Amino acid sequence: MRRRDDNPSPPVFWNRTAQMPDYDHPPVESLTLLGVLRGLADPIRLEIVQHLGSVPEASCAALLGDRPRSSMSHHFQVLRESGLLHTRIQGVQHFNSLRRDDLDARFPGLMQAVLAE
Repeated sequence: MRRRDDNPSPPVFWNRTAQMPDYDHPPVESLTLLGVLRGLADPIRLEIVQHLGSVPEASCAALLGDRPRSSMSHHFQVLRESGLLHTRIQGVQHFNSLRRDDLDARFPGLMQAVLAE
C-alpha cells in the first residue's frame, strides 16, 4: 500500500498577491544533462520547447491544442522539473517561457541544436 509521503511532490510556494501557487524551479547549478534530455525525450514536450523557442512566453491554454489538460499538466511539470521551462502565474493564467539563458550557460549549444530541428 502506498503512503502519501512515499512520493513527495515538488514544493509549491504561495504567491500572496495572486492566491495561486508559485512553482519551484530548479536552480541552474542543479540542472543535469540527463534531466534536460529526459525533458526533451517526449515528442509533445519537444514540440512545446520548440514553440517556446520562437516566442517570449505562451499561456498553457495556447500550448494545449486538442490534448487533454491532465496530459499537458504532466508535460509542463516534467519540463519545469528538468529545468527547461519557467512558469509564471498571473491571476488564473499560467505563462510559460523557455529558460534559454540558463540552459545556454549550463549546456552551451544544446538549445541551439534542439531549436534548429
